Amino acid sequence: MYKSLMHTAAVAALLIGGSAHAASDADIAKTREILGTAVSFETSKGLGNVPKLAAYLAGELKKGGFTDEDIAIIPMGETAGMIVRYKGDGSSGKKGIGFAAHMDVVEADPKDWEREPFTMVEEDGYLFGRGVLDCKFGVSTLVATFLKLKAEGFVPTRDLVLVFTGDEESGMETTKALSYDYHDKIDIEYILNSDAGGAALAPDGTPVAYAIQAAEKTYASFEMTVTNPGGHSSRPRKDNAIYDLATALKKIEAFEFPAEVNEITTRYFATLGPIVGGETGAAMTAFAKNPKDKKALGILRASPEYVGTTGTTCIATMLKGGHAENALPQAATATINCRIFPGTKAEETLATLKGVVGNDAIEWKLLGDGTASPASPLRDDVVDAVTASVHAAYPGLTILPQMESGGTDGKHYRASGWPTYGISGIYMKMSDMFAHGLNERLPVATIPLALDHWHHLMTNLGSQK
Repeated sequence: MYKSLMHTAAVAALLIGGSAHAASDADIAKTREILGTAVSFETSKGLGNVPKLAAYLAGELKKGGFTDEDIAIIPMGETAGMIVRYKGDGSSGKKGIGFAAHMDVVEADPKDWEREPFTMVEEDGYLFGRGVLDCKFGVSTLVATFLKLKAEGFVPTRDLVLVFTGDEESGMETTKALSYDYHDKIDIEYILNSDAGGAALAPDGTPVAYAIQAAEKTYASFEMTVTNPGGHSSRPRKDNAIYDLATALKKIEAFEFPAEVNEITTRYFATLGPIVGGETGAAMTAFAKNPKDKKALGILRASPEYVGTTGTTCIATMLKGGHAENALPQAATATINCRIFPGTKAEETLATLKGVVGNDAIEWKLLGDGTASPASPLRDDVVDAVTASVHAAYPGLTILPQMESGGTDGKHYRASGWPTYGISGIYMKMSDMFAHGLNERLPVATIPLALDHWHHLMTNLGSQK
């Protein structure tokens, strides 16, 4: 799922830059061809179309000079993962570099859309279609860059490896397989993820900052259930499953997890504070200096944009209870969705919630696997390469480390031992963010920027000794 380019759209910094596009008209046309074809494959869960998209991509890569030995499609039920290796000469003596994206998309009902969701169309400077942003643009630009480098005769000093998953939007089973079962075979040092990070534009189209996503919070949902013998509603009991659950929920509502920081969030707030300015910017600067500053923490936690960066959050999202309007409830259940700060396990968060509620009669259940992953260290080689790429288009643009409150394939990559960095090539206004929504769209103007971005990164990092 494509995540926020940065946490704020309210920033108004006037950072002026020019752009020097190396991408040719032919490169742009090829990327649009691949993207349009990719969108035409309805790769939602359960339809069995991900392997078809993978086969199409493999065919394009073979036309461009890659061999059967370079390409592996890994079937998994109705979906598939894909690995493409651009072989280096080994002169760096290092493992390869991974470049990640996912081939699947969330569902789209044509009757709800203004346009056919699985036919890419251009209108008013935008490309529309399901997955055109999340994440088939990443798939298409990475494949197009591999084709361009191959045509140029580029020989990297280490392998460059495409790592494409087929169910990021659902179970992430292909992600787990590539991360754990194929970890040694893929044989890479770290991953650059096209499904996160990128540059945010102000409402006037001016670039504000470029975000490098280097950590993700752990996604974990818990069901809490209160049971009761029930009975006839004309004979009320003092204990009531719905009331007991409501009492527990009010305790969770009133509780705040302690503030937490790491290298990424500290640098994020320290960098963004002067740009944002005002009371919020001052709070960012103060919090970066002292996470125990209660006033600063209060200001940041009052904002939905920034609360997730200050520590673990847990919030009630679903309710169900009772079985008849004239009967006492025999059970009442609430779903609590948590976004857990890196370094804390789901089990530890559950223990905290149990302590807050203080009712041993409540039954708790973890939904899903609650995989925790560490923050990735801010490697100088990656940060320097990204900075050089961004500044080639917009000199002096602020580079901002970011912790994602949502989730991508990166959580499993990091958990398996691969440091992972979200560094999308997209430059976009937050008002244009329609990933997962109706009429998903992508600014046409970002295509050459993204192609230059990936070409610069692959040639830079792929040439280092």
